[in-house]
Amino acid sequence: MEKLKIILLVVICTLTSSILAQEKTITGTIYDTSGRPIVGASILIKNTTKGTSSDFDGNYTIGANEKDVLEISYVGFISQEIVVNEQTKINTTLQEDVSQLEEIIVVAYGAQKRGTITSSIVNIKSEELKDITTPDVTTMLQGKVAGVRLGASSGSPGSVPNILIRGSSSLGGRVTPLWVIDGVIQHSIPIVNPNDVQSVSVLKDASATSLYGSRGANGVVIVTTKRGTSGKSEISVSSKVAINTFNTGKFEVMDSRQLYEYHTQFANSQPWFAPELLDRNYDWIENGTQDGFVKDVNVSFTSGTEKLKLYINGGYYNETGTLRGNELDRYTYRMNLDYDITKRLKVSPKLSFSFDNRDKIAEAPLYELYLNLPWDNPFDAEGKPINAQEDSNWLGRDQRNYLYDQQWNYSSDNTFNLSSNFDFEYQVVPNLVFKSVNNFTYYRYKSKIYTDPRSISGLATGGSINDRIDERFTKLTTQILQYSNIFGEHSVTALGGYEYNNYVYENVDVTGNGIVAGTEVLNVASETGEISGFKNDYALQSFFLSANYGFSNRYYAKASIRRDGASNFGLDDQYGNFFSLGAGWNIHNEAFFNSKAINELKLRASYGSVGNRPSSLYPYQGTYRLNTQYIGTPGAVLDQLGNPDLSWEKSYEANIAIDTRLFDRVSATFEYYNKDTSDLLYFVNLPDVTGYSGFWENVGGLTNTGYEAAISVDVIQSENFEWNLGFNIGFNKNEITELFDGQTEIPRGSKIFKIGEDSSSWYIRKWLGVDPDNGNPLWEVVDPDTGARTETSNWNDATLQIVDSSSPDFIGGFDSRLSYKNISLSANFNFSKGGKLYNGARELFDSDGFYTTFNQQVLADDWNRWEKPGDIATHPLVVEGGNNNSNKRSSRYLEDASYLRMTNVTLSYNLPQDILSKIGISNFNVYVAGDNLLTFTKYSGVDPAVTGNPNDPNNIGLSGSPGLTYPIPKRYVLGVNVSF
Repeated sequence: MEKLKIILLVVICTLTSSILAQEKTITGTIYDTSGRPIVGASILIKNTTKGTSSDFDGNYTIGANEKDVLEISYVGFISQEIVVNEQTKINTTLQEDVSQLEEIIVVAYGAQKRGTITSSIVNIKSEELKDITTPDVTTMLQGKVAGVRLGASSGSPGSVPNILIRGSSSLGGRVTPLWVIDGVIQHSIPIVNPNDVQSVSVLKDASATSLYGSRGANGVVIVTTKRGTSGKSEISVSSKVAINTFNTGKFEVMDSRQLYEYHTQFANSQPWFAPELLDRNYDWIENGTQDGFVKDVNVSFTSGTEKLKLYINGGYYNETGTLRGNELDRYTYRMNLDYDITKRLKVSPKLSFSFDNRDKIAEAPLYELYLNLPWDNPFDAEGKPINAQEDSNWLGRDQRNYLYDQQWNYSSDNTFNLSSNFDFEYQVVPNLVFKSVNNFTYYRYKSKIYTDPRSISGLATGGSINDRIDERFTKLTTQILQYSNIFGEHSVTALGGYEYNNYVYENVDVTGNGIVAGTEVLNVASETGEISGFKNDYALQSFFLSANYGFSNRYYAKASIRRDGASNFGLDDQYGNFFSLGAGWNIHNEAFFNSKAINELKLRASYGSVGNRPSSLYPYQGTYRLNTQYIGTPGAVLDQLGNPDLSWEKSYEANIAIDTRLFDRVSATFEYYNKDTSDLLYFVNLPDVTGYSGFWENVGGLTNTGYEAAISVDVIQSENFEWNLGFNIGFNKNEITELFDGQTEIPRGSKIFKIGEDSSSWYIRKWLGVDPDNGNPLWEVVDPDTGARTETSNWNDATLQIVDSSSPDFIGGFDSRLSYKNISLSANFNFSKGGKLYNGARELFDSDGFYTTFNQQVLADDWNRWEKPGDIATHPLVVEGGNNNSNKRSSRYLEDASYLRMTNVTLSYNLPQDILSKIGISNFNVYVAGDNLLTFTKYSGVDPAVTGNPNDPNNIGLSGSPGLTYPIPKRYVLGVNVSF
């Protein structure tokens, strides 16, 4: 009996231990200290290889026994060990490990930890972007990313520069990057309130951009906007005021006495030229410019619970231009909502809009301010604007006083942009998530031009009203299935997706003539003027796959492929395939690596292909123009010759880089890239005799090779005092390697495409200076047979040849950030070295006597004019009517565009926390700042940073021919930020 009891006891104990040892399902969520879920956290059962990772909502599921210990870890956070015991739900908050914190970077269709990235991606946080006062995100990037060049076209309120990443990789396609806002591909440069920006990722190489296929050929800029945070509600108010001052750079025109002495040099023979002119000295620039003012106010609200997170921001931006008569009002709104309907389903609707309004614009014309003579006064004795055409004392050639018409004439315009998203995520099974992005955008531009019948410009038509409306609709849907998991030391992420995007644009432009003064609606017009309308559309369809693999925090690999279909091409060439491969090696995590000096050392390499489409939406089709008639009968005229064999432009790019951190103080990245573009898209012009304007063709190839470096140094890191220095630089060489139909060169006005040369090469007569014997201009003649070089004073005999290019040798920026307790001082600089701008304004203002009734430019300090035989001069003898066409287009007006500019300097103060807690607010910051205060350059024009003009047909700001441009103003700022 006793033995039976013992046997039963053993059996009971065995069964009990078996029950206790049975595995059960553990669920939970991993959070960071701000209450946000951590994606990709590792959950391992200690001393085993069994594990899992948290999904996009921070959730995980794992089977474990009560005695098991869960090891929960994530790079940049302190790991935790938790005994399971009787628990079935284990939520954990990980504390940040400041010594190992690794940032999460937004990449194509997702996010990655910095250490796992194999591509060329630069991430900029919001605090690094808000130094400069601007209503657009583009300007905030100036000088902050190696290899990224900004090309401005104007400094007028609301103007936005273009971006060029790693040089120009196309001749007839788009050369500017793709913009993506919160996963939504944008049609053009978007309007985003800088206050809404959480971070900006700039994707530079093919490995980073190839998942965007045909849209990623010129790089990608991904903007991530702010979201609500769990467990925290906050209202923030930011307000700033600024003064803009007109900045003429080194460009200066003559006053009355200077202009009189200039005319004396060539003995002006006009009867009106007399000493009495010295009594007349009207300053057109002083009276046509002003100090502009900026007001920028934002109010945002963030809130969050475990299920719902909300971010709302409303902004108002007002800027008056430094040219009188132009003012911009911009209103912006953004709402981002994240709602966990269930543990597996999250919806994320978003809504944003912007509204720009410019009312009653009567802006002073910049050219006239400079061209008009100081001897012409625009007002009569009673202070009223005079009609220059009826004033016998008016000397200016164009007989135009812009102030006379501006008594009545004006223009108004407004632009409305709306973007609406319904996005959601659904966890199909653990580690497998379905993501859906669905976006609709609406753009409307409306303008009115009023020309009064009393004005000179309204005499021919009896006054007119012009109304124009432009509308654009885009739809985008992106459906992605993503799998992420960790198997011991192995990590895998894979995604597959489908994307569809379409676009429809339409405009109507109507003019009515013969109006009653002061009326503003078309119905008052007595007759119909010009009527025009336009419509176009396109569609893109894409399929893509991507996979990332990591092993033991040491080795990483990436591969992706995308198939794009575009309506730009015919049926036989409608689809293109693009791919990328990338690899990374964290050498510092190897067991053999043991260096106290080198904290991080990573080698990465990538190779991939991206595509490009032509700027035309119907390049493969033969087209007709129907906007013509003969004696009232409508007709069609041949326009474009079709090319059904037109195919994709493709770029293949290799990138190799080293990322390192030394002495826990110095972070550095060094990169080399080679981007080879083939099947270049280009519009080939045809002779008029053919009846066609031309056709699109794949004409050849070009390469961009370059080096980039970015260095950040924590000079001082102490409890109360910090000092950081940053520097970046990018070198790029552009070269055409092949052209259409065996040609070696294709002239195109003042530029040329030529094999072996930069695609932005100037093709122009070469200026040789001034003949010291007689003061005549000199140009170069090249014998086409022998190559012998001689001089000529006949402009027509001079040889058209390549003289430099508009591409800079290198670009970059540097910054300094100092903080002591609650005070901080930061300064940012950007620079550009090399490259020639064509200062075309000098054809008018530096004309050597050709334009006697235009004002003229004051010679720069290192310039001088020829006066007598033997003089070595920069400027020819001034002659009434001009000196042998000396002011005609030549390299005389090509100028070195090198510059160094202080982009911004900011001094700020944060109110101490002990004071803040007493007054019930969480943050109070006040600052003063200055933008564009210092520029060092030899360029004689208005602004070397303005490298194009608003009328560039395809690439605004990048032509290298700025003309006389609206300069970027100097700005003085006072601002305050308050949160509570």
